[in-house]
Amino acid sequence: MGARVTIIQGHPDPAGGHYGHALAQAYAGGAEAAGHEVRTIAVAALEFPLIRTREQWEVEPCPDSIRQAQDAIRWADHLVILYPLWLGSMPALLKAFLEQVMRPGLAFSKVEAGKSWKKLLTGRSARIVVTMGMPALVYRWYFGAHSLKSLERNVLGFVGIGPIRETLIGMIEACSAARREKCLEKLRALGRAGR
Repeated sequence: MGARVTIIQGHPDPAGGHYGHALAQAYAGGAEAAGHEVRTIAVAALEFPLIRTREQWEVEPCPDSIRQAQDAIRWADHLVILYPLWLGSMPALLKAFLEQVMRPGLAFSKVEAGKSWKKLLTGRSARIVVTMGMPALVYRWYFGAHSLKSLERNVLGFVGIGPIRETLIGMIEACSAARREKCLEKLRALGRAGR
């Protein structure tokens, strides 16, 4: 029996058609061909407000679109999060989505006052796929991949998701057709492996 994979497409353009969308489709195609079950969350297609207060985050009910996304995350064995690097970080819409979806009750719970949080999404792995205009090595070594590390440690790791693997694709605007196809094939292979 295959893995249950939820792909979170974090590109904020609802029109689609970007290389990140092709990467997500390649991963999904590889996964489905190998017998894995796949669900996709297109963040740009969801309607949800920004969270502005602690009360909204902890107490107010989630919008329907967020509850459905939470169900898809809860269902999954493996998450794939794809996004373009914008101003050194994930797009604001993806960050707002994660703030909505990773609420107490789904992602973690307080054990008791003064104690640490209980991680509620253990047993799930993740892959983060980031496209960027700069060389991936520059992002990783010169800039320290700070936003990627924050996502891994402060969001996914905090709620118990691990192991977390990365695929960084740099110089996206200057990519040749051959290199783009090579990256798509890499995502297909990762999808087949469910990794």
